[in-house]
Amino acid sequence: MPHALTDRRQALQTAREALFAAWPAHGDPARLLAELSRLVDEAIASLWQEAGGGDAAALLAVGGYGRGQLFPHSDIDLLILLPERAPRRTLELAEALIGKLWDLGLEVGHSVRTVDECLKEAEADITVATTLLERRLIAGDAALEAALSAALARELDPVAFVEGKQLEQQQRHNRYFGVTNNLEPNLKESPGGLRDLHTLLWISKATGFGDSWEALTEGGILTRAEARLIRQSERTLQKLRIDLHLVARRREDRLLFDFQQPLARLWGFEDTGARRASELLMHAYYRAARTVGQLNGVLLPNLRARFFSPLPRLTQSLDERFYTVNGMLSVYNSAIFHERPSAIFEAFLMLQRHPELTGFAPRSLRALWNARSRINERFRHDPANRALFMQIFREPGLTRTLRRMNLYGVLGKYLPAFGRIVGQMQHDLFHVYTVDEHILMVVRNLRRFAVPAFNHEYPFLSKLINDFDKPELLYLAGLFHDIAKGRGGDHSQLGRVDAREFCVAHGLSADDTELVVWLVQEHLTMSAIAQKEDIYDPETVGRFADKVATPRRLAALYLLTVADIRGTSPKVWNAWKAKLLEDLYHATQRQLLRGGELDLDSELEERKTQARALLRLFAVPAGVEDRLWAELDTVYFLRHEAKEIAWHARLLNRFVSTREPIVRARLSEDKEGVQVLVYTPDQPALFARLCAFFGRTRYSIADAKVYTTRHGYALDTFHVFIPEHHDGDYRDLINFIEFELAACLRKGGEIEMPPAGRVNRMLRHFPVAPQVLIRPDDRESYYVLSLVAGDQPGLLARITQILTRYGLSVQSAKIMTLGSRVEDSFLLSGAALSDDRALLALETELIEELKA
Repeated sequence: MPHALTDRRQALQTAREALFAAWPAHGDPARLLAELSRLVDEAIASLWQEAGGGDAAALLAVGGYGRGQLFPHSDIDLLILLPERAPRRTLELAEALIGKLWDLGLEVGHSVRTVDECLKEAEADITVATTLLERRLIAGDAALEAALSAALARELDPVAFVEGKQLEQQQRHNRYFGVTNNLEPNLKESPGGLRDLHTLLWISKATGFGDSWEALTEGGILTRAEARLIRQSERTLQKLRIDLHLVARRREDRLLFDFQQPLARLWGFEDTGARRASELLMHAYYRAARTVGQLNGVLLPNLRARFFSPLPRLTQSLDERFYTVNGMLSVYNSAIFHERPSAIFEAFLMLQRHPELTGFAPRSLRALWNARSRINERFRHDPANRALFMQIFREPGLTRTLRRMNLYGVLGKYLPAFGRIVGQMQHDLFHVYTVDEHILMVVRNLRRFAVPAFNHEYPFLSKLINDFDKPELLYLAGLFHDIAKGRGGDHSQLGRVDAREFCVAHGLSADDTELVVWLVQEHLTMSAIAQKEDIYDPETVGRFADKVATPRRLAALYLLTVADIRGTSPKVWNAWKAKLLEDLYHATQRQLLRGGELDLDSELEERKTQARALLRLFAVPAGVEDRLWAELDTVYFLRHEAKEIAWHARLLNRFVSTREPIVRARLSEDKEGVQVLVYTPDQPALFARLCAFFGRTRYSIADAKVYTTRHGYALDTFHVFIPEHHDGDYRDLINFIEFELAACLRKGGEIEMPPAGRVNRMLRHFPVAPQVLIRPDDRESYYVLSLVAGDQPGLLARITQILTRYGLSVQSAKIMTLGSRVEDSFLLSGAALSDDRALLALETELIEELKA
């Protein structure tokens, strides 16, 4: 018998491999899934009959296997249905069968129950009830299976089942982030995945409307066009899941980064100049998932309406075309969307004006969805439709309305440029949403600033937007700011063309048009300046003020910038970036209101006055700061804000000429990091040593200001973020930094570099091409080194070590981490910067280090 099992296992494996070998040629998912199910059916039936099982029990396939859809590495879900008071021999046969199936190499998930036990389990757990709906007799007692069928038909409560499956779907959608746009979606469980299609068929079967798309079409639940779309999407998702199992060589339903590029090659996609093959593959997935999501939203309400039709109808007329029914928006004439296409926008606007309504009534939703083809060039050029679209942007409820329009494909039909970025991925290592979802998140963030209920989140931004005339211009800028992604070229420049065409076509004034176009063109500017340049340098502020020109533009760009960064990923935004942007806004506003040429002397004196006022608040005697300030020149006061200047003077006034290193730390104002002050006689490679220390302790440097006093002391200030796993007292952490870093500086010697760590998985599959640029600064006093690379453990320490070898001094550093991407800037000085050969060698070495 062992030899027979070994032979059978080999024969089964050979048959499976033959099916897999033939799969690429025919590419029919339904055929492969059915053939795999048949192979397993034959193996189970054969073993049962050979063991003499006969009619001792009924062997039922359940779950996906019960549907006849067995994927290459899916579990075999089996129910062994026993008669009441089954003899011991039957139980022994069942146990032996499962063991043999495992010996055949089949991963079996099984249950052994009687009919009564099945009913009890189904009543307690809707998941069990669902698997029993998909049962299929493989071998054994057909009468026993028929008894279970009759009992289920008698006992299953369709109302409870429908409510339970819809609640289950909602919870699943929430668990998988509530959007189809996760960068590593689950083909089964994510919204728009195969499970949503299964849910439709489960509910349809439980309510008596059939268990196939054909049955739903014949019963009038599905139109033929809808059935065609749903089959196409199902085929795409099934084909992806089959190929994913084969590429992964295991049961794997997540489209992980590890598999996206190999799958893309398998599907015939190739890298282009603008997009990777994997992005094209994922675009195909998102399109299918979006179609499933749309049809799910159309069909489930229609199924419910059919099944619950006896329920009383509570109606209220809104106008000659629209009325409410049971808290939903409906139309008197379902043909209105075809006969008068502008009613499509009117319906969305009506729903927007009545936030108490939960959505479209089922028949009206279907009519609207099937009328999308009426949104054509004629529709887009109709002044009435353009006016309606603009009105949507001027009223409350914009975010929900845009999401609905996007869900049902209306937004992409009206704005073809938006339609092209629906489902488009962004492998830039910090956007976690597709382009369309990111854009809607940005508009949502802008709207959130304007909603009184959320004023406590960002009070200053809420005040700005509530004081802003025509906030719809901000929402339009948010809609267009990334609309040109994926075309190749600068999306800001391409997007401004789309924005201008839209604004002109929709009757915006010349001033309003210029503002929207300028915001789209410059939407990255404020973020880049805040995170890469010294925003406390009056000249930096002056250049930015010249670019924005007016307080209105400044406020608009500030609002859009915050909304944009917050819409990329929950991990990218933090209080440190918020502070940088707010400080830049206030400094620029002061400059704009002041007007005229920049007066550095007045600016410096104002900072000193503010710093002295702060020192007096800490009871520091007047004039104590002069001893330290005598050793500081103009550059110091330009690079530090008044709060830092006062902090330094308060801590160091008694240690101006100390020989011992002074390290002091404090919790930052935003409570998301720590400010660290280092004051010590200058020494070679000091900045590299400090970076190595922070790298070893896993503290991430966000900002560094390096300064050397007139009498040869280093006065360096760092803003560092604490590792996410830290859960201790900040006082202990501050004590640790102060003690350990001071000890490290006293010890000196060879720099201890941070240990190499694991490279981020996303970065491993979507590497960032290293970029190194060295150029003179605007004053031609220093050189600016700009780096772009994938984030790596200890990267900053290795970079600074290279700079030290070339005899370069770091004056300041801006360390910007965007997800798994770093964009760092350093202000450098040193003789090597004026030597072309040394400069070339430095750039080459840095690029090689960034590749490592």
